[in-house]
Amino acid sequence: MLKKLGLLSITTASLFALHTMEININDKDLELNAQFDMGQFNDAVEPDTMFVGLKFLKADDENSDNDNADLDPYYEASFLMMKEVGNSNFKLGLGGKFNYTKNYSSIPLGVEGSYVINTREFIPFYINAAVYYAPSVLAFNDADDFFETRLSIDVELIENAKLTLGYRKLDTDFENFDFTYNQSWYVGFKFSF
Repeated sequence: MLKKLGLLSITTASLFALHTMEININDKDLELNAQFDMGQFNDAVEPDTMFVGLKFLKADDENSDNDNADLDPYYEASFLMMKEVGNSNFKLGLGGKFNYTKNYSSIPLGVEGSYVINTREFIPFYINAAVYYAPSVLAFNDADDFFETRLSIDVELIENAKLTLGYRKLDTDFENFDFTYNQSWYVGFKFSF
């Protein structure tokens, strides 16, 4: 009986652990993001607390500092630990990333937060924010430092499918000049599975 109860509780916990796939677009940029919940792969990890992610951003020069720049694609691998604070609807996380373009790479460290406005009569809303920074000691190639800010609002129209509206700013500063790689609003979809 205890084995069945234990198996049922592990299965139930796994139902709340979700991987996410995201696509964000505007009239010039394309961003693809995948985040994997490590709790689904490892029983020693509590579900919905530890994530590994990959990101690809094909940005246009019109959303950067230099309209004549030929921007290389931006790649990113990330690690995030996130947990609900108390019994609130607020989650707080700490993480790190490795980002790369042709002449730029850095390892920024950061903080992420997410707050759920859960209305039972209406559609739930999620407010998300993230700030990441890499000083020169964590910047490589021609990079001097990195600073990223993000803010988004998600609306869960269908269970495990969200419409997102967000803003991102990625400052990829080089040794000889400061450069905003991308600063733009976007709209997209987030799917959880």
